[in-house]
Amino acid sequence: MVDEVYVNEPLSSRIIMEILEENPHIKRIKCPSSLYLRISKKYLDVLSKLGVEVEPVVKSGRPKKYGELEVKLIQKMLNDGSNPSEISEKLNLPIKTVYYLKETPLRRGRKPKYTPETEEKVKRLYDEGLRVKKISEKLGIPLRTVYSIIKK
Repeated sequence: MVDEVYVNEPLSSRIIMEILEENPHIKRIKCPSSLYLRISKKYLDVLSKLGVEVEPVVKSGRPKKYGELEVKLIQKMLNDGSNPSEISEKLNLPIKTVYYLKETPLRRGRKPKYTPETEEKVKRLYDEGLRVKKISEKLGIPLRTVYSIIKK
């Protein structure tokens, strides 16, 4: 005998009859909360008169694979200066998981080669009228990079 049934399709009179025929001693029908909101009040009243309670399931789905411990450990390692690939290797986690579980925003990719001060200097020299080739020679930055910095 089953006391409880989980349904993941909208309750109709046909489905209710099937459930009651298969499980005559049923006490509870559980369904996702999104479906519960769409069940007719008439059906709910009739079922309650029959002694069957319809309950929404608050949380369903796949359980989380990683918990707070992993999140805190990843955050601590990031604060200590480890990069995501190192953390991935040490904790034996996929790198995408490390990025997913981190709490602080991280940018993927290479770190900028030139400091913001150098970039500002390039822009200032360009605004003062110095030619790009001269800026490149003066600061020892490739011509293409100078163009890239100016474009930003």
